[in-house]
Amino acid sequence: MTGRAGQAPALLVAGTTSDAGKSVVAAGLCRWLARQGVRVAPFKAQNMSLNSVVTPDGAEIGRAQAMQAAAAGIEPSAAMNPVLLKPGGDRTSQVVVRGRPVGEADAVGYRAYRDRLREVAAESLAELRSEYDAVICEGAGSPAEINLRAGDIANMGLARAADLPVLVVGDIDRGGVFASMYGTLALLEPEDQALVTGFVVNKFRGAPELLEPGLEMVRGLTGRPVLGVLPWLDGLWLDVEDSLALSVDRGPAQAPVGGRSLRVAVVRLPRISNFTDIDALTVEPGVDVRFVTGAHELDDADLVVLPGSRATVSDLAWLRERGLDRAVAERARRGLPVLGICGGYQMLARRIDDEVESGAGSVDGLGLLPVGVRFAKEKTLGRPRGTAYGEDVVGYEIHHAVAEVDWAGASPGTAGGTEAPRPFLDGCRTGSVWGTTWHGAFENDAFRRAFLADVARVADRDFRPAPDTDFAEARASRLDALGDLVEDHMDTDAVWRLLEKGAPEGLPVIPPAGPPL
Repeated sequence: MTGRAGQAPALLVAGTTSDAGKSVVAAGLCRWLARQGVRVAPFKAQNMSLNSVVTPDGAEIGRAQAMQAAAAGIEPSAAMNPVLLKPGGDRTSQVVVRGRPVGEADAVGYRAYRDRLREVAAESLAELRSEYDAVICEGAGSPAEINLRAGDIANMGLARAADLPVLVVGDIDRGGVFASMYGTLALLEPEDQALVTGFVVNKFRGAPELLEPGLEMVRGLTGRPVLGVLPWLDGLWLDVEDSLALSVDRGPAQAPVGGRSLRVAVVRLPRISNFTDIDALTVEPGVDVRFVTGAHELDDADLVVLPGSRATVSDLAWLRERGLDRAVAERARRGLPVLGICGGYQMLARRIDDEVESGAGSVDGLGLLPVGVRFAKEKTLGRPRGTAYGEDVVGYEIHHAVAEVDWAGASPGTAGGTEAPRPFLDGCRTGSVWGTTWHGAFENDAFRRAFLADVARVADRDFRPAPDTDFAEARASRLDALGDLVEDHMDTDAVWRLLEKGAPEGLPVIPPAGPPL
């Protein structure tokens, strides 16, 4: 497969909004191309997400790009997401470049990085185009963020720099899809409009014949076709990058193999990160997972999970404001299961010393594990291996905090007593409370089943995990479903032409409605 100028071909999947379906369409295109024998790689120049993963080369990138790499049948690398912004508050983000943190910046301070980041993005895309047969790029947010266009490196700024044809995805389930498609195009500069080659309607449910007149009108108004109408498909929630995509109930309900279901309540922290840790639980028959924000919602849970956080100290304060700290402590006193992962593990500690992430200094933790936490300037990135419950476990870790277990200490145990800690992965367990910094542990099938069986025992629930649930197989089947969406519902011949020839010349320009912007 050859593109123009001797480079491997590439195209950009943009969206009318965040969570319009860019990641899904990009992954579907990667899967479809891989099925055709094309060596394809995903790329997102700049990603703002708290869902990240560690690549085999030790880099931190957005989880969605790792998922797209899996769809392409390749290992993820730093080049696939060269710039990652991890919000730590409403105004500041950690800036991760080629998988390594380089500092914190607010919107104004970010401008100092902009020129260098543009170079890094261009170099990374060129690297992928030299190594693969094709590259599917994903935009960020919307290309019509006109207040940000001057510094854009992920949408039309990238498309202009690399001469990429652009597809714009719109979410019809939100309503107003035709207006958002037309408006997105109309707000772009003429040179940007020249690269927008077509639209994709996502999440359609209903009779296609009712939609057809609108598709024809879009073509007439913009001079560009709708190259696909992707139907609504349940169960495509794996590896989402944005907490906008979180629902109260996570994943499809499945009947238990035997006994009753196991109820898992995941606390939806304001700065929740790596909530994809929970995805593997949802593929287990009889495990009902929901995200909660109120103390009363923990009452009927068999397992409460405190997930990762990009802002441990402030999210801990949020727990206390809502009374969730007391509810979690009461569960531990009664011997009911609680699991903390990464930031959630840090919250379970006795003390947290943080001069790095929040600058808050020394803060009391929940005191449910005999652990002291201190934040280091250097970020730990790794793909550790170990054992738990006699099973092999592979995970990944992304954290500044260092948790030190007081193995001679004790914490509240079952029925109000005290209990010495026992090892659990890299963390510890006391009574019915577990803590670890490892993400992705539940993707290990045998470990997941053993852990859930122990939780059921501790919670006194008649629940038995399915003996043969395969998370990797479940993920692969969903990636195949994305490839099927592209193959069955998109004009793949037109996609081939865009990859091989780029944007056609002479696409009409929609004049601005008012004076020049």
